Amino acid sequence: MTGPLRWVRRALADPRIVRHLLSDEGEVVVDEVRHHWVVYLLPILECLGALLLFGVMINLPVNAAWVPFAAALVLLAHAGWRALNEHMDRFVITNMRVFRVKGVLTKKIATTPIMRILDITVDKPFIGRILGYGHFIFESAAQDQGLREIKYVGRPDQRDLTIQRLLQRSGLRATAKEQDDEEEDEGPSAATTAAMARRRAGRANHPRQPRPPTARRLPR
Repeated sequence: MTGPLRWVRRALADPRIVRHLLSDEGEVVVDEVRHHWVVYLLPILECLGALLLFGVMINLPVNAAWVPFAAALVLLAHAGWRALNEHMDRFVITNMRVFRVKGVLTKKIATTPIMRILDITVDKPFIGRILGYGHFIFESAAQDQGLREIKYVGRPDQRDLTIQRLLQRSGLRATAKEQDDEEEDEGPSAATTAAMARRRAGRANHPRQPRPPTARRLPR
């Protein structure tokens, strides 16, 4: 019985982020962001409501007890489904890109390279500042709607700094690579031309002194 339960847990409750990584390209997870615990408050309240309905069912006659019983089952199912959806919604930051995986029965993956991120807005409402969560709003070149807004991110300031560091490092690497490519495209001819120009300028500033005349032997 352990085998089927483990399979159900892995299939329905584990997003398995590792299999979405480009391991052969050296991609590693920098941060895996889950939703803040505040998203589970509503499912918890629904579970409490279901318990109250079960209590009401006990005090009702048998022919009427099925109504609160059915309502309690519906509340429990909705609470479990909502909590599972929130649990499977992950925002992943790697050294190459950011992507979002969500869905229980069907999977949806939205991804964008780090270099395509143009701007990040961190929205922290009043309650979010107290409880420690915020919302990310991304402005990217791709404008992927799946990554447009990431809600209920715990420790938003630290996560924002993580992305900013990755952006800076990627920018420095890209700049160095572009400079190397430009130097390779110029080739040795450009360096040779510059050296020749410097030599000509030096000759113009320091003209050659005339040599003394050589003595000629006159015929006898």
